Amino acid sequence: MNKLAKIFKTACLLLAGFSASAQEAEMADTMRSNGKIYVVVAIVLVILIGLIVYLVFLDRKVAALEKRLSKKQ
Repeated sequence: MNKLAKIFKTACLLLAGFSASAQEAEMADTMRSNGKIYVVVAIVLVILIGLIVYLVFLDRKVAALEKRLSKKQ
């Protein structure tokens, strides 16, 4: 659970850094006025959540394999 918290904190810090350096763009204003920006944000969030879940499961599998390997030795 500690690893998951570290990953979440890192992701939050990265996203905060990106939003702080964002500049207004004409395309963003157009998409916001048409309501399409919410679709883009939703897709990006789904992809990011999917990647984080995949990494957590992968970390668990690797930890289990390492534990099995250390028991054999």
